[in-house]
Amino acid sequence: MTPVQYRQDAGLKSSDTRASSLADDYRRFVWRRVLCLGGLTLAAMTALLVDIASGPSMLGLLDVFRGLLNPEGIDAGTRVIIEDIRLPYALMAVVVGACLGLAGAEMQTVLNNPLASPFTLGVGAAATLGASLVIAFNISVLGVAAHVLLPLSAFVFAAAASLLILVLSRTLGASVHAVVLFGIALLFGINAVVGLIQFMADAESVQQIVFWTMGSLARASLDKVAIVALVLALCLPFSLRNAWAMTLLRSGEEQARSLGIRVEHMRLVVLMRVSLLTAAAMCFVGEIGFIGLVAPHIARLMLGEDHRFLLPGSALAGAVLLSLSSIASKLLVPGVVLPVGIVTALVGIPLFITLIIGRSRRAAL
Repeated sequence: MTPVQYRQDAGLKSSDTRASSLADDYRRFVWRRVLCLGGLTLAAMTALLVDIASGPSMLGLLDVFRGLLNPEGIDAGTRVIIEDIRLPYALMAVVVGACLGLAGAEMQTVLNNPLASPFTLGVGAAATLGASLVIAFNISVLGVAAHVLLPLSAFVFAAAASLLILVLSRTLGASVHAVVLFGIALLFGINAVVGLIQFMADAESVQQIVFWTMGSLARASLDKVAIVALVLALCLPFSLRNAWAMTLLRSGEEQARSLGIRVEHMRLVVLMRVSLLTAAAMCFVGEIGFIGLVAPHIARLMLGEDHRFLLPGSALAGAVLLSLSSIASKLLVPGVVLPVGIVTALVGIPLFITLIIGRSRRAAL
């Protein structure tokens, strides 16, 4: 073998070794994230069971398992508590948290803003406006009952706010700054209108509006859970379908455009999907903040920026956070179930500050 042939053969072997090493590294990368997703799934399931077990009449986990797997094997009182009260409440926490977590992750990516959340665009405030109109003025449309019209009105107003922002963005340019500024302006404007409605409404209506703004899972039922879960099931595949494009977008808009990504079009589509997720989550439970803001950051710390894992991870993190908040809402004050929106704010603020401090320290190193 000549020296030239020897060097060529050695180079080929070295290239094969590097390729094999890269393949092994990629497999480890994928498996670590799959394990993280598995851990989040297990945490969500555990939190769900504990949520069902917790409450003024404490149940053991064994009773919960028996009630779920063999309802006929428990007494009638326990069965009613589990099936009619605790199970819808706990499932609603999971699906609403997952919707808000997924919506927050997508919004932070397409707006390139780590402080973005579903409420940045005023969607939450619009839902509150729709609910406030029904509560304050006892609106009835074609004889539809108020308990049906209230969530429907909240959904319609949230979707209308999203449509307004998207139309303005399409007309004046779908830049990141334009969308955010439209959302902030809409948020303050709607809050002013809600304040005016509260000023004009009677004391009982004001109390109901305030309760709505606190966010509560008390209105949950299995039918409502099914509706929110259906919206989540319809949106998640489309989110995952765009995962590679959203991952690429994190490296910069110019690079994404150079590789054929229609950034403005994708931003508009994602914002519409975020609006649908947020409106569906909020129309039954009211305003619940910080889940859509904090959950994506937790998932990002665990899973990185690969959106194949970040998007489902954010949904699972949101489900875990809201389930834990639901548990805390029943345990903080014995015998009283606090509005879960209060708990998410109390827990979310220090958690978010901790995340910001940690990110700042890592950036300084």
